[in-house]
Amino acid sequence: MGFKDNRTFIEALAKTGDVVKINKEVDWDLEAAAITGRSCELKGPACLFENLKDYSAGGRIFGAPIATYRRLAIAMGMDPEVATGRIFDEYERRVAKPIQPVVVRDGPCKEKNMFGNQVNLYEFPSPTVHEGDGGRYMGTWHCVITKDLDSDWTNWGMHRLMVYNRRMLCGYFTPASHFALMRKKYKDARKPMPATVAIGVDPLSTLTACSPYRIGESEADYAGALNEEPVELIRCETNELLAPAHAEILLEGEILSDIELPEGPFGEFPGYRTQGWAPQPVFMIKAITYRNNPIICMTPEGIGITDGKIGASLAGALSIKNRLQRRGVPVVNVHIPPEMGALVAVVSVRESSSRIISEITSAIHGRRASVPKVIIVNEDIDVFDMNGVMHAFGTRLHPVRGVSANPDCEGWTLTPYLSPEERSRNKVATGVYDCTWPESWSKQSDIPVRLSFKDSFPDVLQKKVTDDWKEYGF
Repeated sequence: MGFKDNRTFIEALAKTGDVVKINKEVDWDLEAAAITGRSCELKGPACLFENLKDYSAGGRIFGAPIATYRRLAIAMGMDPEVATGRIFDEYERRVAKPIQPVVVRDGPCKEKNMFGNQVNLYEFPSPTVHEGDGGRYMGTWHCVITKDLDSDWTNWGMHRLMVYNRRMLCGYFTPASHFALMRKKYKDARKPMPATVAIGVDPLSTLTACSPYRIGESEADYAGALNEEPVELIRCETNELLAPAHAEILLEGEILSDIELPEGPFGEFPGYRTQGWAPQPVFMIKAITYRNNPIICMTPEGIGITDGKIGASLAGALSIKNRLQRRGVPVVNVHIPPEMGALVAVVSVRESSSRIISEITSAIHGRRASVPKVIIVNEDIDVFDMNGVMHAFGTRLHPVRGVSANPDCEGWTLTPYLSPEERSRNKVATGVYDCTWPESWSKQSDIPVRLSFKDSFPDVLQKKVTDDWKEYGF
């Protein structure tokens, strides 16, 4: 079973030494993010700030909840020391069996409230995350809940949210997102779109909000799958949306159909700030319900491994793997290494050919390139072992026949290497790096012999060496 809320998750992290509870006064303006960001770059623990400047009456920040695979394993109820590949296998097993949520009458998120003119976002310690950002960001690790105008489909998404004033948030919503699809319908109908932002939701439910599920699928069902029990939802006070009952804060309101206001800039998940401010949709808040001494979750996007990169690595990799399997590609595994900004996919295959490479390219870059670079390796390479992947890249990639590029794909305009002109056209240059042995090469005479502990010594000797390792003095 998963954790119903972040508070029980924090206590579990405390038992394993995976969170630091900071009682020294820390400034919400940059300092909390600086501390958390450095911990992420050092692959250190999560940070719980319990004494924030200007908020002595209450309000905390929980930085980088699942920004390591170790903390993700704890969130999933697994051994913290489990291998990364095992986490991916367990994730794949769980999401294959969605579990529908249950609706409850009451929950911790209703302990306190503000309505109408009482609403004041400045009552909560929203952090400034980077020097040069456009403002304080209340939403960096959260769930944005909206419902389709024409159906019962409810979507949970994750889109950064900047505090504009005491009752308004502005958000950056990518044009290809399900949120944008829904908003267009409301905008065309000249109607505001009801929305609720859930902050401080349990770690696995929040993970689903940044995961690429299909149109019409409910993230709440997959949150139940990951938690291995139904997620408890509760009806909002001012709209008909259902939101996680154990959230720390629920912001209820509507996305205005006819107003956009300046949002940004903001340093994003690839580890760079690539854009300035731009007019973005406005979320007008009608009500806030929240827990006593509420906790805002924050992910400090940067070059370190952050929660969003872990989420993209898991969900994005499985999405690509499923796509390849439907096309008949003999895929073994897929990994999107968070160390590479979640912009590179490593794909291992049982066999390789020009047709298979073409199928992989089409599957990943054919419609929209969310992962602009693809490294393809043979099945003897573990995609989760970056040393092995980089060795294959250096030794097996032919710089002429092994590299292909496309300058004109649709994809993330946040990608740092794009020119301003490419960003203005919403175009992304993509590359595929074939690190597999040519299909025409003979295994007996053409493919070089790999020299490694696993490949160069008899099984009996390997076992003896590993069994006696400590006796050797290691």
